[in-house]
Amino acid sequence: MASKGSAPLEAMIEKATIDAYGDDEQLAGLFTMIEEHLAVPFTTTVLGVEVTVRKVDVTADAIVAVCARGRHRQRIDLLDLPLPSPAPDGAAWIDAYRHWAGR
Repeated sequence: MASKGSAPLEAMIEKATIDAYGDDEQLAGLFTMIEEHLAVPFTTTVLGVEVTVRKVDVTADAIVAVCARGRHRQRIDLLDLPLPSPAPDGAAWIDAYRHWAGR
């Protein structure tokens, strides 16, 4: 049974995955919503280093943040990405993705 606190996240997941069949299509639906609503670029700290999240991308099995520091680029699974405080606009979609993934 879902808790009352998860009801908004469940509604967001339902909106993103309404016509999806299977996990691949659900992942694609969630990626689309994150890509449309997450305000990028934004800065955050990964392993004690400040990075800029330039965009989000999707792989075969995950949504990733494309992070940059100087000339270096690194893809970090969105499930593992620490968010800054305050979180960027649209970060609730990351929360919905984490909830969908069971994190």
